[in-house]
Amino acid sequence: MSFVTRRKPIEPQAGGQGLKRTLSWPHLVALGVGAIIGTGIYTLIGVGAGQAGPAVILSFAIAGAVCAFAALCYAEMATLMPQAGSAYAYSYAGMGELVGWIIGWSLILEYTVVCSTVAVGWSGYAQGFLVSRGWGLPEALAAGPWGEPAGFINLPAVFITLAVTGMLLIGTRESATVNFYLVIFKVVALAAFVGLALPAFDPANFQPFMPYGFSAHEDGEGIKRGVMAAAAVIFFAFYGFDAISTAAEEAKNPGRDLTIGIVGSMLACAAIYMLVAAAALGASPFAVFAKSGEPLAFILRELGHPLVAVLIAAAAVIALPTVIMAFMYGQSRVFFAMSRDGLLPTGLSAVNRRGVPAAVTVLTGVCAAAMAGFLPLRFIAEVANAGTLAAFIATAIAMMVLRRQRPDLPRPFRTPLWWAVGPLAVAGCLYLFSSLAAATQVMFFVWNGVGLIVYLAYGRAKSRLAAA
Repeated sequence: MSFVTRRKPIEPQAGGQGLKRTLSWPHLVALGVGAIIGTGIYTLIGVGAGQAGPAVILSFAIAGAVCAFAALCYAEMATLMPQAGSAYAYSYAGMGELVGWIIGWSLILEYTVVCSTVAVGWSGYAQGFLVSRGWGLPEALAAGPWGEPAGFINLPAVFITLAVTGMLLIGTRESATVNFYLVIFKVVALAAFVGLALPAFDPANFQPFMPYGFSAHEDGEGIKRGVMAAAAVIFFAFYGFDAISTAAEEAKNPGRDLTIGIVGSMLACAAIYMLVAAAALGASPFAVFAKSGEPLAFILRELGHPLVAVLIAAAAVIALPTVIMAFMYGQSRVFFAMSRDGLLPTGLSAVNRRGVPAAVTVLTGVCAAAMAGFLPLRFIAEVANAGTLAAFIATAIAMMVLRRQRPDLPRPFRTPLWWAVGPLAVAGCLYLFSSLAAATQVMFFVWNGVGLIVYLAYGRAKSRLAAA
C-alpha cells in the first residue's frame, strides 16, 4: 500500500497506549470556553481594532461564522472517530497518511504557538497588574527582544507556560476541574467589564466605521489593515473548540459529550465576544485602546474605574492560563496520537500512572516557553492561525469525503446541510489564509517543508501501517 494513500482505520486499532475516559460534557464545555475566551478578547481586540477600526466587530462576526461552519464539521468527525488526534486523525482516515502527517505537523505548530501567544498576552496583563501595585518587573525581563518596547526575555510568559505544564502533569481530570472553576471566574470578569463600559457607550466612537476598508491590504508602514486582515488575526479568538476534539478518547460518552462540548462552547463564546467587543468600542475610541497590551483594563482606567481595572487585570492573570492549559492539553494528545501510530518515536506515547502522556507534555511546555520568552504577540498569533486554518480545511474535506465513501457509518452527530457547510468552511478558511501576512504564509510552508522531510526520513517507514 502506498504511503500516500494508506489510511488509518475509522475504528480504534488494537495495541498501543490508551487514555482513560474521565471527562463528561461540563468538563468539555469548560475546556472549549477556556480555550476560546482568552487572549482573543482580553488582548487581540486591541490588535484587531488597530487593523480595522470600529469595523473590527465585523471581523469578529466573519471569523466566528467561519469557525461555526468548521465546528459543525468537527462535531461530526469527533463523534464518528472518538480518538485522540483531532484533525490529524480525521485527515489520516479520510485522505491518507501523507495528508494526515501534514495536518498533524500543522497542529504541532498551531498548539505550541497558541500556548506561546496566550502566555505573552498573559504577561501583558500580569505586568500591568504588578505595575499598578508598585511591583512591576524591569522592562528587560517583561518583554522579548522583538517586543514593544524591546527587552531581553519575557519572564512572566516563560513562568506561566511552565506552571501550566506542571498542572497538566498532575492528571487530566484534576486539570479539567481546575479549568472549570477558572472559566467561571473569567466569564464573571467579562460580565463586569460590560456592565461598567455600556453606560459610557458613545455612538460617535463608531465613526468612521470602516477607516481601513474591507479587504486586506498593506499600508505605507507595511502593516496589513482592513476588516479581513483583522478577521485573519481575530480568527485566533474563536478557535479552541478543536481542542475539545483532542479529548475524544477521554470522553465518558463521546457521542453526546463531544457534540455538546464543541457546539455549545462555540455558541456561548460567539455571544460573549460580540457583546464585549461592542461595549469596548462604544466606551473608547479604537485608536486609543488599540495601543494597549491590556485593552479592557485600559478602558476601565480611562472611564475612572481604577480598582475594577485592577480586578479585570487580575482576572486575566488568573484565568488566561486556562487557554494555555486547553491548547497544551490538545498538543500533547496530537503528539500522543502521532506517536502511537508510529509516525513519531513511540516513546512519546508513554502514559504515566495518572494517565498523562508526560514526555510530550513536558516537550510542549518547554518549546512553548522558549517561544513565549522571545517572540512578540502579533507575529506568533498569525503563525498559529495558519496551522489552524489548515486543520479546519482538512477536517471539512475529511467529513465530505467520508460522507461520500462511507455513508453507512453510524454518526451520532450529523452536520446539517453538509454539502453546503463543508464547502463554506473550506472557502472561508482559504480566504482568511490569503489575508494573513505574506511572511506568515511563507513560514507556514517552510514549517511543512521541514515536516515533509521528517516524515520521509522517519515516519514513512516507521508507521504502523507500513508493516500492515
